[in-house]
Amino acid sequence: MSAVPILPVRPPQLNHLGTLGARQLGCRRGRRLLFRGLTLRLDAGSITWLRGTNGSGKTSLMRILAGLSAPAEGEVTWNDRPIAGSAARQAIVYIGHANALKDDLTLTESVAFLARLHGVRDAARRALNALDQFGLGSRRDAPVRTLSQGQRRRGALARLALDEQPRTWILDEPYDALDQASVALLSDLIQAHAQRGGAVLLTSHQAVILAGATALDLEPWRAH
Repeated sequence: MSAVPILPVRPPQLNHLGTLGARQLGCRRGRRLLFRGLTLRLDAGSITWLRGTNGSGKTSLMRILAGLSAPAEGEVTWNDRPIAGSAARQAIVYIGHANALKDDLTLTESVAFLARLHGVRDAARRALNALDQFGLGSRRDAPVRTLSQGQRRRGALARLALDEQPRTWILDEPYDALDQASVALLSDLIQAHAQRGGAVLLTSHQAVILAGATALDLEPWRAH
């Protein structure tokens, strides 16, 4: 994988909802401690590429930050205070390996449902436009269960195209199963989100170019 280009290009003023972080975070999988002592801040306008070997705890860390798992040690913070309450959680968008689309809904209905959970206005109409951007216009009324894995992935990522708020995006291998056009579109969405004051934490096995991104390697916090 090529190195992440570190280009300190930031807009002079950033509008943001808050800053997600962690203090002295530790993660355990079964009896095994994966990492400990991890401290981080996902500042407004930042794109952070999380790196580590398979099994190092990348997905576990993302799930902890998204509020889906509890840490073994330390705490997750919002604006440097222990995270609590639905307001902070609503400012975090997590897309993991599971695409979180409802099999019995149409693709449009499922994307609109995810958007409404975060207070996106006029979600149904805007979901149609987002699906068109990802080349899924012809599948908008198809039940999710009939879609290919690549179509489901693009459908889940289309939810990002609806976001106008500078939330914190946590994206676990978002480029998987995407064609070249969708890879370029997703990179544009990520960089536009950072420009409006959002923060992005992502993992990727693909060597994509994201201007302004910085790398965070889990190795220094690995438990040995």
